[in-house]
Amino acid sequence: MLNYTQLSRTDFNLLLLFDLLFEERNAGRAAARLNLSPSAISHALRRLRSTLDDPLFLPTAKGMVPTERAQILAPVIRDIVERVHGVVAHAQGFDPATAVRRFRLGAPDGAVSILVPRLVKALERDAPGIDLAILQLLPRAGSQGPEESWRDALAQIDSGVIDLAILPYRPASSRFHSVTLYSEDFVMVCRRGHRFARARSVKALAKARHVLVSATGDRSGFVDLLLAERGHQRRIALTVPSFHMAVAAIASSDLIGAIPRRFAIEAAQTYAVELVEPPFTMGAGDLNAIVPRAAMEDRGIAWLAESLVGCLG
Repeated sequence: MLNYTQLSRTDFNLLLLFDLLFEERNAGRAAARLNLSPSAISHALRRLRSTLDDPLFLPTAKGMVPTERAQILAPVIRDIVERVHGVVAHAQGFDPATAVRRFRLGAPDGAVSILVPRLVKALERDAPGIDLAILQLLPRAGSQGPEESWRDALAQIDSGVIDLAILPYRPASSRFHSVTLYSEDFVMVCRRGHRFARARSVKALAKARHVLVSATGDRSGFVDLLLAERGHQRRIALTVPSFHMAVAAIASSDLIGAIPRRFAIEAAQTYAVELVEPPFTMGAGDLNAIVPRAAMEDRGIAWLAESLVGCLG
């Protein structure tokens, strides 16, 4: 049974402060966003620590570092804040034609090139007051499996750093709402006239010089695993942090690379490259728009997710 007497003594503003401090890791920036003085923030933080019986945030040279208990509480408090915001936003309504708002989207660069131009065009037509901020999302270095790869991205959604993420992964947690945008697979890309386009065998693939997209400079990817299963290995002659850089390098060299098909089709309109079907299946998967389920109560967030689906229709 809910203890209404106890809850009535809880100040929701303290939860807002917790949420902002967890996101900003800086009391000054949290104060600015709440339009409060540093002394008011300091007083509120003391009340918050007393209410939750934990130091919560420890001052260090790198900012306010959350304690272990704060790390545990963060997604729960974020969910509460999102739900309250959703109730208020739902009551206020949302008209894209007149709304003035800024959304933050996160996505891998291959998805950005496919979705953002279409979404910007739709906003210019239907929602001229809406602004976008695009953050690049990268899989966690050295991760094994999609859940671990995109854990950091899901944490950014949870903490409010981004409003919506586009990921080649659908989280199992019921805290998230996911909608499939499109399916994607990989093709090999080489410059026009490259000999690999005429002899696309496993042996030719292994013999070629490759570019690998890796944010950390790792020299192994899923193609290496597929080649190893067939008794081959390849040479990674270049690693770059984005598919844009990879295609630019491929167009001006003898390098080849595994590139998302839709991205490669778009890139071939700008760069002198051609798509080559690989000698074995390199897998396929869905790109999903992901938001906290509670955030779908915000009509603006719900409209954004619907608009992403619509701009691909």
